[in-house]
Amino acid sequence: MTTRKLDKSEWMTYCNRVSKGLVGKRAEVEVASLELGDQIVAEWVPILGIVYDPKDDVFEIALEGLDHLIARPREVYVEETAEGLVSLEIVDAEDNRQIVKLKDPLMLPAPEGA
Repeated sequence: MTTRKLDKSEWMTYCNRVSKGLVGKRAEVEVASLELGDQIVAEWVPILGIVYDPKDDVFEIALEGLDHLIARPREVYVEETAEGLVSLEIVDAEDNRQIVKLKDPLMLPAPEGA
């Protein structure tokens, strides 16, 4: 299992690649902060997509029945295994960690032009 930090220049294209394969997947969204502790925002609900909008500087985690927005993200980490993407961690401007865990790993498509 490897964890790597994505450069900000990769955020939008990485999310576009991931979102194509998310149909039918389930995800859990956890918010971890020193002030609030750990809170589960969504537990194993169908995930529809993950989008980064550089104009508004916001991530949108689209889940069935819930849009989870993360404003002013600072860092993005992805955890991958041989089976594919396992989780995505987004650190916002207030140092809150928003962790999106996939119930089953997502095998990532090859980057376009690769």
